[in-house]
Amino acid sequence: MTGIKYLTAKAAQQLDKELMSTGGFSIDQLMELAGLSVAAAVMKLQPKEKGKRILVVAGPGNNGGDGLVASRHLWHFGYEPTVFYPKPTKGDLYERLCVQLHELKIPFVDDMYPAINNTDHIVDAIFGFSFSGEVREPFPNIISALKSTKTPVLSVDAPSSWTIDNGPPSSGPGEGFMPNALISLTAPKPCVEWFQGRHFLGGRFVPPGIVEKFGLVLPEYPGAEQVVEITGEKMEKL
Repeated sequence: MTGIKYLTAKAAQQLDKELMSTGGFSIDQLMELAGLSVAAAVMKLQPKEKGKRILVVAGPGNNGGDGLVASRHLWHFGYEPTVFYPKPTKGDLYERLCVQLHELKIPFVDDMYPAINNTDHIVDAIFGFSFSGEVREPFPNIISALKSTKTPVLSVDAPSSWTIDNGPPSSGPGEGFMPNALISLTAPKPCVEWFQGRHFLGGRFVPPGIVEKFGLVLPEYPGAEQVVEITGEKMEKL
């Protein structure tokens, strides 16, 4: 299919608000669905027979929460996730997500650099569609490490340090960062115009009324799939 519509950062924020008002979803539910999509994309990219070790690099805020949820699903799918969470977000939701991972004995590491050399795939869940401005500590060195690693990287919603509307930075730690794969959540964002790797979409839950209200044009999800690959598909601005 062609003509998939992408959402600007402002429209993505409006869509989230609509989902949590008219749509009746809670932030917990949206994070659960997003994390499930991330885990499903990992399964497409990294079949277990090619290596089960997954390093999830989680940032502050909802993008990091998506990564924590994905870690739990990956464990239940038979993978061996490890979490690097250098700046945990305060709040009951995030604390409960961490408790869930501790109950599964999923390891949290304090130093990403040994872990990055002992994994089969990396999930970049640092910054999402609300990111703007400069990359602040402790993330500059972390993003530089993601840029330089030979291990495949899947970014969540946007490669970390990219801005949603303007794509990759022209300077700083994220300059030249091009992960192997990207999963857009709910709908693609404008930054995909600069992306050159495999591209997946996850968001099989948006009610038809909201799809119509926002003028979304989305692909069909086959069978019971939670993600669909849209690499090379034509994108149009809403």
